[in-house]
Amino acid sequence: MANDKSHPFKLTDAEWRARLSPEQHRVLRGHGTERAGTSPLDREKRAGAFACMGCGHPLFDSATKFDSGTGWPSFFQPLDGGTDTTSDRSLFMVRTEVHCANCGGHLGHVFDDGPAPTGLRYCMNGVSLRFTPR
Repeated sequence: MANDKSHPFKLTDAEWRARLSPEQHRVLRGHGTERAGTSPLDREKRAGAFACMGCGHPLFDSATKFDSGTGWPSFFQPLDGGTDTTSDRSLFMVRTEVHCANCGGHLGHVFDDGPAPTGLRYCMNGVSLRFTPR
């Protein structure tokens, strides 16, 4: 993966492939993007927590989730220590890519067009997330 920051949770590619579905592997380990509107987590409204599908690391609280109208689960703030970011220049533009701080898995991108109080929109791939209701 392009993100070369050292992360505490590490597996070989074979271990990742055994742990994840092909689509989860394509997104989390290969920096892919799921089709907009395909994740049931975009419509998830219950109270709970969102964790990394790859390693279970806590990422977002449902209190920070909002309907961005983009077709992907969106949040205005990650949990402290949940994510890290890198610069993504893959589509002839510069975007900020969001990764799990524990395993480095690709989660999505963050944009500066979100709601108060942060003004940020963490646009996440639902296939990268695991939801646990409270």
